[in-house]
Amino acid sequence: MKIRKEIGKAFFVGVLIFIVVGVIEYLNGWEISSGKELVIRFVINQVYSISLYMANAFFFYFIITRYKNEWFKIQHLAKGILGSIAISLVTIFLLRIGGAILFEGISISEFIDNERPVFYYVTLLISVVVTGIFYAVYYYRYTQERKVKEQKIIAGTASAQFDALKNQLDPHFLFNSLNVLTSLIEENPDAATRFTTSLSKVYRYVLEQKNKELVTVEEELKFAQLYMSLLKMRFEDSIIFDIPETLSNPEAKVVPLSLQLLLENAVKHNQVTPANKLHITIYEEDGNLIIKNNIQLKKVMKESTGVGLRNIHQRYHLLTNRPVSVKQNEKEFWVTIPLLTQKTNTMTTQNEYISAKRYERAKKHVEELKGFYIHFTIYLIMVPVFIFLNIKSTGFPWAIFPIVGWGMGVTGHAMEVFNWNPFLGKNWEERKIRELMKDDE
Repeated sequence: MKIRKEIGKAFFVGVLIFIVVGVIEYLNGWEISSGKELVIRFVINQVYSISLYMANAFFFYFIITRYKNEWFKIQHLAKGILGSIAISLVTIFLLRIGGAILFEGISISEFIDNERPVFYYVTLLISVVVTGIFYAVYYYRYTQERKVKEQKIIAGTASAQFDALKNQLDPHFLFNSLNVLTSLIEENPDAATRFTTSLSKVYRYVLEQKNKELVTVEEELKFAQLYMSLLKMRFEDSIIFDIPETLSNPEAKVVPLSLQLLLENAVKHNQVTPANKLHITIYEEDGNLIIKNNIQLKKVMKESTGVGLRNIHQRYHLLTNRPVSVKQNEKEFWVTIPLLTQKTNTMTTQNEYISAKRYERAKKHVEELKGFYIHFTIYLIMVPVFIFLNIKSTGFPWAIFPIVGWGMGVTGHAMEVFNWNPFLGKNWEERKIRELMKDDE
């Protein structure tokens, strides 16, 4: 805890209390006899304010350090409130007895004999109100910081998940390609040599697209042709592969290597022989890319891990609300993947999203301003009402309690609406967000 900074806050709070209490006492008939009296009252006010503030601040710091993020649980919060009241009473008692002995020459026994609970009511009430506001402000800061951290964790998790899914492709692709190469070496060594050369080109593409979230459908289709050329080296005319000659939007985006995974799946699960040719067709329909193949399942096949389709599903799920569709009937199996454009891709509609969010934020802020001005107007109307009732009813300045308590509430409301804090400055939330992000970096 930075003691100098906290003392500065305590002094500021003391000045506010002095002004509010002074105005209320003045309206109830108190007159300033001299500048000296005003200075003495101000010094006494500041001694009490700073002492109570610092005593509670140290206790508050102790509670936070001990319970950390769990201190807002009811049992810990109750300990904090009760402890704060006890510390305030002890501090007031020590200040009163110290003042009586040092400045009035009263003995300890005489002081204790003349001490009454009523002497503590006003000071204790002000202390409790200020401490309560302190707790409320800190809780507000705590919740805002927690929200920022939660959003960062969500974003970081999504980013890490996406990276993990992309990295998953490397061993998966390489493993399956080496299996094909192994088969070719046994069946056709010359084809295996050509396959190795082409494989290097294919794998170069894999490495180039590894760190990209999206690629154009035109690039992906060219890569699909290159990948199919590898498979045809092994299966020759047993695979018939058709792709569209023209595209309605060559710049539309798809998840990189999605076609390779789907083509690989088709070959992996189906018979590919001259007698049972595998027909694979890729075409556009309603803003989607459809990859279709005829079904002629292998009689003996290892149990599928589902890595390919699951990977595509998960990566599209992180990028768009449009689903990946997998369907089949007795004769055909097809997968539909969305073509992402500026209108449909959630990652490329950032400006529209930000504009909508700004409008929502501005609208919400206007509502908050209206609520604050209504709150402030009602408070200004009620202050003279409290004072008038106080004057008419009794000489005891009871009006100070609702005026100060309500005034603190109005101040807190203003701090929240205008994003201002006397201790942290204007736009402190924004600065805190940047600070937290910098710390994480």
